[in-house]
Amino acid sequence: MDPQSLKRGNNQLKVIKLVRKIDFEISEPVNFGSGDHQYLVQKAAIKGAPSKAGQPFTYSSRDMPQEAIKHPHSRNRDGANTYAVQISEDIVTSDSATALPSPFEDMSVRRGFIVKVFIVLSVQLLITIAVISIFVFCKPVRQWIILNRWFMFALFPAVMVVIIVLACCRDIRRQVPANYILLMLFTILEGLLLGSMSVFFKAEEILWAAGATTVVTLTLTLFALQTKWDFTLLNGVLFVLLIVLMIYGIIALVIRSYWVHLVYAALGTLIFSLYLVMDIQMMVGGRYHYEVDPEEYIFAALNIYVDIINLFIFILDLIVR
Repeated sequence: MDPQSLKRGNNQLKVIKLVRKIDFEISEPVNFGSGDHQYLVQKAAIKGAPSKAGQPFTYSSRDMPQEAIKHPHSRNRDGANTYAVQISEDIVTSDSATALPSPFEDMSVRRGFIVKVFIVLSVQLLITIAVISIFVFCKPVRQWIILNRWFMFALFPAVMVVIIVLACCRDIRRQVPANYILLMLFTILEGLLLGSMSVFFKAEEILWAAGATTVVTLTLTLFALQTKWDFTLLNGVLFVLLIVLMIYGIIALVIRSYWVHLVYAALGTLIFSLYLVMDIQMMVGGRYHYEVDPEEYIFAALNIYVDIINLFIFILDLIVR
């Protein structure tokens, strides 16, 4: 590299270092070969210096190199325009950016969302109760399930597939009527699965568990709406506890101990009680840290429904102990 090219490259580097901005502005073409870069360096240096008596500084042709005055818009040797990029020091942080208003700030939107979630949830629970009642109080169905246990094990993967689709595919959850069809399919499959499990318990135990679940659900709902504690911040903690519960459940299958199973049922009841409070607060939104989008009413109803069903299962396990 010849000395002249090296000098030209150093001058270009000085221009980039002196003129600092984050907002990119394209200035007029600058020919680094004709001496315009010297004018740009002087302009940037003078701009940073204070003017006399606070007057705005004006540039004149005397501040410009003679070669730049003669050829203000000349091209370089390669025939391509060279542009100077100004980088502003006025960095706009994300905190200072204008925050988009939350859809939940509109009380009518929030109220309509909550009503829609509770209507969908009520329909789910009614369907589940009706299906379980058929399995518990209809003797032919009860005897058929006892003799054909494969039916219960075949339902489990079907339930898992549908719930994974609802949980992971956001577009399907928001598309009507596909979201309602999948949710009702999941509800029916879950009702069949719970009904198949219920035939191995007494009818009195099922009723006691259903009553206790109703009382716990109503109590936790009132608590979630009245408390100042923000349970939505515990999402990560509850997920870790859920993993621990799953591992403990595998151990409980191996160790046939009364106390091990009792602790497992109590721990599951506690975890899904906290999950129920968190999901209700996420549905209500407003003053809580996390909230569900108003278009995700299917997802909100699904979360609360799963919490209630799991509460019922663990409370039933506690009762039969």
